Amino acid sequence: MSMLDFYIRVVKALDEIGAPYMIVGAFGGTIYGITRATHDIDIIVDLRETDCEALSQRFPLPRYYADPEMIKNSVEMGIMFNIIDANEGIKADLVPLKREPAYQLAFNRRIRETFTDENDQPFEAWVAQPTDIIIGKLQAWNEGRSNKHPDDIFAILYFCLRGLSDQTINLDEVAEQAARIGSEALDMWNKTLAKAKNEIEKGDTPRKW
Repeated sequence: MSMLDFYIRVVKALDEIGAPYMIVGAFGGTIYGITRATHDIDIIVDLRETDCEALSQRFPLPRYYADPEMIKNSVEMGIMFNIIDANEGIKADLVPLKREPAYQLAFNRRIRETFTDENDQPFEAWVAQPTDIIIGKLQAWNEGRSNKHPDDIFAILYFCLRGLSDQTINLDEVAEQAARIGSEALDMWNKTLAKAKNEIEKGDTPRKW
């Protein structure tokens, strides 16, 4: 089982037990134009007590580690927790919504979209809107300055502004949040937006940042 397969299995398990969740990060952005080979998957969850036990049962010992008490305590304290596949040495990180209150607005307006797995099989999942994924990437860039975040933001802009998605980006909201993060984040946002608009006008194939 690949890491991506495992992540998808976790997402499907959350759906099957009816647990509220939202995919953010680069994997969420794949439906908005992100095409790079490696994807981070970040899952925000708002688990109820009954969800903790139900989720644990989907990943039983000895292959998996998903202790229901550990999950419950992590949710109560707002601490990220893991579901671990011991056979493959891979894990999925789940972040309680309580830990990231800034995600509440994004969580409230999350949408249902269709993804495809590594076998090109479709599945539906809850995902953040492109506006919120971009804001999250601005915050992540401000913390670590990785070039992957401007690249991902550019890809989402190029895809959505060309009308290739049913979803639109609230450019004013993104600019407002970028300014709140800091002047450098706002500058990066403005340059990335200008570059995307310029390449759309020229009809160029998108290039990396």
